[in-house]
Amino acid sequence: MAEGARGLLDGYPVTVTIPVAWGEMDAFRHVNNIVYFRYFETARIEYLRRIGFGGERDEDGIGPIMANTHCRFRRPLTFPDTVTVGARVTEVGEDRFTMEYRLVSHALNDVAAEGGGVLVAYDYRALGKAPLPQAVREGIARMERSRAA
Repeated sequence: MAEGARGLLDGYPVTVTIPVAWGEMDAFRHVNNIVYFRYFETARIEYLRRIGFGGERDEDGIGPIMANTHCRFRRPLTFPDTVTVGARVTEVGEDRFTMEYRLVSHALNDVAAEGGGVLVAYDYRALGKAPLPQAVREGIARMERSRAA
């Protein structure tokens, strides 16, 4: 990624670099729109892993569940390329938090897409919303402080 493009991800404490696969392109010869959501998912899962709010729900049964997601497509991606996806949390509520994503194309040296979503703390045993665990709040605060440093 060119030096100028690196600055496009300033303020995103988690970044993940992913090669674009030839098979991700569709009949219109660009990466299919659903793949952008998979790229966002990869960055989201890495963020969750780093704050300890992933798939391990053994202790209290509380884990994340997606409430909504969106994407603004800015530039079409094609093979060959590599993308870097940034993830950050912009708002924390009682039982949820809002994430933003930015997808940067190395070949284009530009933002290819931006998106976001809301994740809710979900009690997989009781099958309903739950308060966001304090450890998750603290993990988000630590992660977001690191982006300001």
